[in-house]
Amino acid sequence: MKQIIVALFCLIVLGSCTKGFETANQNPNQISDELLKQDFNLVGSPISGMVFNLNGHQIEEDLCYDNWMGYMGTPTDFVGNVNNTTYYIRWNSYWDRVYGSVMAPAKQVIKLAQENSLPLFGDWAKLIRILGISKLAAIHGPVIYSNYGSTAASILYDKESDLYTLLFKQLDSIQTDFGANTAYGGFAKFDPTSYAGSIPQWMKVVNSLRLRLAMRLSKVDPATAKTQGEKALNDPAGLIATNADNFINSLNGNIMPVAQICYQWDDTRMGGVIESFMVGLKDGRISKYFAPLGDASLAADHPTTPYKGIRNGAYIKAKADHVPFSKVSNDFNSVTTRRDFCAAEVAFLKAEAGLRGWAGAGDPKTNYENGVRLSFADWGASGVDAYLADATSKPVNYVDPIDPRNSFTTASTITVAWNAADNNELKLEKILTQKYLAAFTQTLEAWVDFRRTGYPKIPHVAKNDSGPDWGVIPADQWIKRMPFVNAERTGNTAAVTDAVTKMGTGAKDDIATRLWWDTGGPNF
Repeated sequence: MKQIIVALFCLIVLGSCTKGFETANQNPNQISDELLKQDFNLVGSPISGMVFNLNGHQIEEDLCYDNWMGYMGTPTDFVGNVNNTTYYIRWNSYWDRVYGSVMAPAKQVIKLAQENSLPLFGDWAKLIRILGISKLAAIHGPVIYSNYGSTAASILYDKESDLYTLLFKQLDSIQTDFGANTAYGGFAKFDPTSYAGSIPQWMKVVNSLRLRLAMRLSKVDPATAKTQGEKALNDPAGLIATNADNFINSLNGNIMPVAQICYQWDDTRMGGVIESFMVGLKDGRISKYFAPLGDASLAADHPTTPYKGIRNGAYIKAKADHVPFSKVSNDFNSVTTRRDFCAAEVAFLKAEAGLRGWAGAGDPKTNYENGVRLSFADWGASGVDAYLADATSKPVNYVDPIDPRNSFTTASTITVAWNAADNNELKLEKILTQKYLAAFTQTLEAWVDFRRTGYPKIPHVAKNDSGPDWGVIPADQWIKRMPFVNAERTGNTAAVTDAVTKMGTGAKDDIATRLWWDTGGPNF
């Protein structure tokens, strides 16, 4: 599919070679430059492909941070059961997706928008570019951004602190331009799934993204985080506040990645970690996320809730052993869109911002409960009132009926009901645990939150194959980042070496080096 998208993009951007000829001399099977300029096709057509590629696919999501955070587990013993899920890096592909299918077309759209006096399309491409690069930076740390497109022999990476400063500045500029053109309708044709071209709706995305990035910096640079967070919270354009505001991404005719790898390849199943939380907390969303077991005896530890997952970094002897465990819901096979940025996430961001004293955040309890309600409604789950009132149910221990080495005792003892008497640390754990549960199929930010705060409390991998090749993760720690891709290590070596120095004293290009905002320090 990637090749088809690239080919289509080249056709759209490059147009035909008949420009300047008379109509009679044009090849009827080619698209002329003049035709491409009509209705903004020249700058608008690449947008859907860019938005589609904001998210990772089977490898980037389901066999990396979906697994590391316990949303999904694999029954397959890839490469002798020594792979990304057990902390030995075999796959590393999101870098290529972002640069090849987001940054490259964005650069071209921005150039064409400038040449054709269509600045708002340039702003739109810049926003999508920021969405993509901010995800990539959450995976690797330093990235190539301000120097992207350079023809120098060595293309330097942006230091993380410099990158975030630049991203906030660019969001300022985009929001100013959008705010001066709220009635503009030129986007509509190219935005059928997300917002039908509504500038005011895209302004909510700008503010919500600013709030997300501000929260990443809440410990490493609390002053900047507070300034940027409050700017987002108090901007009159507002935030993604209702499910009608959700940023929805078209799958462009593709199968949802989590369904494809689960049903077509049989290589993922429900995660043992999310089983522990959802079964223990009596979470009504479980049937929206996962399919019940065909063999209920596999869930003998909780027979009234017939779901069973696979632990993160599990010991896997043979694929057939764990294949009978719970798949994702069959509904994912037929969806045509996916969630990209939801109101529930914003509500939980506001709840945490309230704990941190950011002006305009509102009451943490109200935002926490609103986040849960928004998520239940978004997924069509019932029972939210009883769920929010439950002050006794807790996560359960996980039992692997096939291999006891994968079983674990839950580290979390939280309940769902908000308790005003709790300290901020416990309140934060509740907020981020519910944010984690709401983030199914958009899980990268859960990995960010976990590295940033330690919440939700999840077990270590059962099988830790980390080592000197990719970095050693101690038995009491978790993976911190992904290394730079091999093409950069061999083809942009000096810049990679420089990027590592930008990560701090003692940093290495390995999976054990913390990102800038992952301080390891106290949350308050």
